[in-house]
Amino acid sequence: MQFSFRMPVAVQILLCIAKFGGMFKTTSTFLASSVNVHPVIIRKTLGQLRNAGLVEVAAGVGGAKLMKKPQDITLQDIFQAVEDDGDLFHIQDNPNPRCPVGRNIKQVLGSRLSTVKEHMLADFSQITLADLLADVAKAEEKQQ
Repeated sequence: MQFSFRMPVAVQILLCIAKFGGMFKTTSTFLASSVNVHPVIIRKTLGQLRNAGLVEVAAGVGGAKLMKKPQDITLQDIFQAVEDDGDLFHIQDNPNPRCPVGRNIKQVLGSRLSTVKEHMLADFSQITLADLLADVAKAEEKQQ
C-alpha cells in the first residue's frame, strides 16, 4: 500500500522555506531542486499551503515565506492543507453481497480505519515544523 506523496512534499517545501528563506529566494524552482520534482508540482502544493494560510507566495521570482512560526505549524495542519478530505484508506466499492465478509467489510473495517486516521491526526497535531527543523539540524550534525 502506498499513501500520497503530497504531504511529504509539502513538509519538505515548508522546511526549505523555514531553513533557507532568509538566505535565498524560495521560488518554485529553488524548492523543486530540493524535492527533486517538477516546479509545477511545487507551485500546486504552494497554492494549497497558501489557501490554508501557511505560506505567502510572491508572484514571479519573489519566492514563498511562512505565514506562521515553525512552532505553530503542525503536521496535522500540513496534512489537512494538501490531502483530500476523504478516507485515508479506500475500501473496495463492490464486495460480494452474498459473502458474509464482503457484505460487512465496510462496516467492520471502516470504523477501525476511521479510528486509525483519528489517532494519526492526533499524533500529527503534536509534531511541529520546528521539531522537524531541529531533527534536520541533528541529522546534519551527525553527517559532519
